[in-house]
Amino acid sequence: MEYNVHPEQGMIHRGNWSRIKACMQKAKEGKSLKVGFLGGSITQGSLSSTSETCYAYLVYDWWKKRFPQTEIEYINAGIGGTTSQFGVSRVKAHLLSYAPDFVLTEFAVNDDNTEFFKETYEGLIRKILSDECKPALVLMNNVKYDDGLNAEDMHLAVAKAYELPMVSMRHTIWPEVEAGRIPNREITPDDLHPNDAGHALVAQVITTFLDKVYEDLENEEQPAVYDAKEMPAPITTNAYEKSVRYQNFNSEPVLTGFEADKEEQKHITEFFRNGWTAWEKDSKITFKINGTGIAVQYRKSVKQPTPIAQIVIDGDTENAMLLDGNFDQDWGDCLHIDTVARNLKPDEHTVEITIVQTNPADVVPFYLVSVIGSN
Repeated sequence: MEYNVHPEQGMIHRGNWSRIKACMQKAKEGKSLKVGFLGGSITQGSLSSTSETCYAYLVYDWWKKRFPQTEIEYINAGIGGTTSQFGVSRVKAHLLSYAPDFVLTEFAVNDDNTEFFKETYEGLIRKILSDECKPALVLMNNVKYDDGLNAEDMHLAVAKAYELPMVSMRHTIWPEVEAGRIPNREITPDDLHPNDAGHALVAQVITTFLDKVYEDLENEEQPAVYDAKEMPAPITTNAYEKSVRYQNFNSEPVLTGFEADKEEQKHITEFFRNGWTAWEKDSKITFKINGTGIAVQYRKSVKQPTPIAQIVIDGDTENAMLLDGNFDQDWGDCLHIDTVARNLKPDEHTVEITIVQTNPADVVPFYLVSVIGSN
């Protein structure tokens, strides 16, 4: 079924097209290209019937069909249930290490529409733009189809500051759903994740924008050349651009009762890998982390009970935080992230995680996935 979603209205910020045009010019000349996607579960392809019917693959397919003579590689770095706070700490390893020429990033329905996520999102954008591969970057915002909410206001402020193009489902698909012209259950079973029809609509909004850029390129008298510009000054305190994620292959914490998980991680979506586990009360793991902020990732499990831990920064037990490994939802184990400290002195900090509660009936151990230091 075809829906009239006015995809041309999706471009809510035009931005500077020079990098995208240079990328398309490279493809026109038959030079190999890599296109990459970073985001949450929708980018990963959740609820599409196949990996080829998710929006990211459909956008990749646009590149292949537009430039059939060019070898084009597809990189999908989507991980469900994750925000730009995690994205900025993993984008180098999961996407930029492949040197993509074109990147589309999307966290609008996982980030909250708050100043905190404006800052984490800005850190992500700065890290992508400053990478040595200098990719063309397009920002995309999905939307919740029951209330039309997302983090677009905060993300759009970043797009404007960095002159980046942004396309939006809140300005295209959502008005049709809100007006009843598209029954929500025809495009999404849960008002968040699109089905195949929904993914096709999302892709249509993005490719309509890409068609416009290509048309503009074709009408230019000279081939596009990237107009190098200095990185703008941050619009936030920018405490997340240099975030570092510590796992068992790149850190040496002191272990007392915790054990490193050495099972091979075969794909980035196998996110309960490269961490540490503990069963026993008073088991402890201690890190030395540089930065001004600390976050921790751990497993919240539907298999219960599971141990509960406590995290303490620099011995400040009065502000200790509990890390409860028991998940109160039923859709599956959750890769959970807690922000433990912000605005610390830019120095080395001691991070202690201790198991404080166990149960003889515990069925899975506490799983610490990573500690993230921001700076």
